Amino acid sequence: MQVKDIMTPDPVTVRVDSPVREAAGLLRKYHIGGLPVMDGEQVAGIVTETDILSLLDTGDLSADLWLPSPLEVIEVPVREFINWEKTKRALTDIGDMEVRQVMSSPVIAIGEGSDIADAASLMLHEGIARLPVLRDGKLVGIVTRADIVQGIGASSREEGS
Repeated sequence: MQVKDIMTPDPVTVRVDSPVREAAGLLRKYHIGGLPVMDGEQVAGIVTETDILSLLDTGDLSADLWLPSPLEVIEVPVREFINWEKTKRALTDIGDMEVRQVMSSPVIAIGEGSDIADAASLMLHEGIARLPVLRDGKLVGIVTRADIVQGIGASSREEGS
């Protein structure tokens, strides 16, 4: 079975100069874990939930970052309001960053005619969960670990029929 048989065609993408808040909104809206990042017609990288979450764990920013639990929202003393304002500013700064500053690059991709076993091997070797799928250097799809598992399951059912 080939990658083109299991990939999601025409994946949701984001531009390199888009703000991180746009990428985060797309991840949430489409319930996906990562997006190809485009520079014109070329795939420049991938931005994932992990990439965005890692922005919350960076040195000085972490010291200023205060995210209350639901119970703390009710019990927060007024003196903590100052920390909340710092947190709001920090999150706004993160949201305004360009995706190019947080994306993983260079992109690891695979051709649409590749075997799914090769895609699985590449993902395992690189420690990644998704691969942009290319045809003549152009993005035509994306394949995830879940797609490969489903493809293997479908293939076994067809063989058993």
